[in-house]
Amino acid sequence: MRIALDGTLFGRPTTGISLYAKCLMRALEERGADVEAWSPAAGASASFYTLTEVPKRLAAEQPDVFHAVCNFNLPLVHPAHTRFVLTVHDLIPLLLPDTVSTAYRLQFRLWLTRSLKVADAVICVSHTTRTALLDAFEVDAERVHVVHHGVDHVERVPQPDAISVKWLDALGLGDFVLYAGALDARKNVERVVEACVAMNVRLVLAGQRWFGGGAIEKRIALAREGGADIRHLGYLPDPLFYALMRRARVFVFPSLYEGFGLPPLEAMRLGVPTVVSTGGALPEVVGDGALVVPPDDVTALAQAIVRADAALGQRGRKRALEFEWATTAEKTLAAYGATS
Repeated sequence: MRIALDGTLFGRPTTGISLYAKCLMRALEERGADVEAWSPAAGASASFYTLTEVPKRLAAEQPDVFHAVCNFNLPLVHPAHTRFVLTVHDLIPLLLPDTVSTAYRLQFRLWLTRSLKVADAVICVSHTTRTALLDAFEVDAERVHVVHHGVDHVERVPQPDAISVKWLDALGLGDFVLYAGALDARKNVERVVEACVAMNVRLVLAGQRWFGGGAIEKRIALAREGGADIRHLGYLPDPLFYALMRRARVFVFPSLYEGFGLPPLEAMRLGVPTVVSTGGALPEVVGDGALVVPPDDVTALAQAIVRADAALGQRGRKRALEFEWATTAEKTLAAYGATS
């Protein structure tokens, strides 16, 4: 079986979807699959590439499977010789429309509607996403498979170099609460800020700016003016990021909604006590390995931060050991076969 994997996010700053694509590709290769990432030229439009160049490559190379990994980005016309597989991570543009731009929301709905019509199989990254998809669209449930992410990639990342370690040491972080992810309206970072300000504990934020992040950036600035110790480190390379995560006393992820929720599972795999919200698939993913609180309850969040201890970290790691990329690859290959 020759597999063409959508690589439109390769070479860009790592997001959850691009990490999924890269880890899946490596896991497929390790299982002996013949897989190639198809990517546009640097600086080219991913949408234009998918709609114009991918159909040409499909006609010329005729892979057995073309797997689109970015929620909706299958070509509009199904070739006779290639099976189409689509990974849907979440329906956030439809469930939380105010957290994305109007243009993206329209693109998402229209293109996903078409992609579901031409897809031979659909992979959802959680039961939560599968349920939401089946509720929102007319699609044959037998074609929709649940395949969770793996998380063992955190153990493959090399240790940071000596200069990076010195930089991290020089920050003098000591005891701190960590949030990692985009400064995105959906991520509900305001609640973490409020909880940490109320408890007078140091908060470290790691992640890139994103759509709708202006309000939280203003909230952070106001909290700093009031004396809060909040450090926003921005996007960090993987070795440095995971080194930072290992140092955190507690990892907090109060998102309003997640189709999966990889960052808390990463923290759990590293043995870091973790607190998440009830948003979307987070309870499904963390199981009993993290404390779960309502996303709008700052008091409950603060109490959970206090309660999070080493025993929780051990429980979280045990839960996270259940999520392996080899299993993801195996189930993905099964979904490919289910399209025939």
